[in-house]
Amino acid sequence: MKTIITLIAGFILLGGDLFAQNAHFTTSGVIEYEKSVNMFALIKREINKDNEAFLQPAYESYKKNQPQFKKLKSTLSFSDNKTEFVPIEPENIERNYLSDNAMVNQNNTTFTDLQTNTFIAEKKVFEETFLVKDSTRKISWKITDETREIAGYVCRRANAIILDSVYVVAFYTEKIPISGGPESFTGLPGMILGVALPHENITWFATKVTEMPVDNKALVPPKKGKATNKKELRKTLDGAMKDWGTWGQTYLKAFSI
Repeated sequence: MKTIITLIAGFILLGGDLFAQNAHFTTSGVIEYEKSVNMFALIKREINKDNEAFLQPAYESYKKNQPQFKKLKSTLSFSDNKTEFVPIEPENIERNYLSDNAMVNQNNTTFTDLQTNTFIAEKKVFEETFLVKDSTRKISWKITDETREIAGYVCRRANAIILDSVYVVAFYTEKIPISGGPESFTGLPGMILGVALPHENITWFATKVTEMPVDNKALVPPKKGKATNKKELRKTLDGAMKDWGTWGQTYLKAFSI
């Protein structure tokens, strides 16, 4: 009996070793993301008693002639604990003032060094471009047991609050052991393949992950723009939008993500 138990234990240990040897992790490659914005919800939220006379009819017309969701593409290249998030310019630019919203547009090209927890971002703010250099955002993630599959990877859900009031839901995979993600979302024990801002009606989800070598020389920080950091940029934005009311808060939030 002792011999049988010893043999069974040996097989279990051998099976575990073989599984560990066959476990595959993606350490470099390119992720394609799709940003989706619920335009109907976004525009409706901006309607109030002061603007409903002209904005409500415009909103009704928009619903009849435009799709509910605006889709935008981006890529994230990663290797050696470095990532670079790059928006892809749409082929057809929609010319409609209702959709010309900072929350809709993709304002940032972001290089992140996860080894040093620093980033450099080229940030477009209206007609001006800033080059923001600073430490990565510290996000107090709460990891849950919920999972879902994204782009072929099993991902676990985590929740957080950023910018004091923005609720974030993220899905990350440990099969890509780099704690990066789209835009400025980092800090989880694996790559973030999905992000949702439920109250802002915006999501970023990976549609494809291509495992491939990425030359570190290809991960080049952006260099264009007026040099600043997060604190100074916030001071500049606060000064420019202090009389904008709720519109100012919306734009401030958009430029701070």
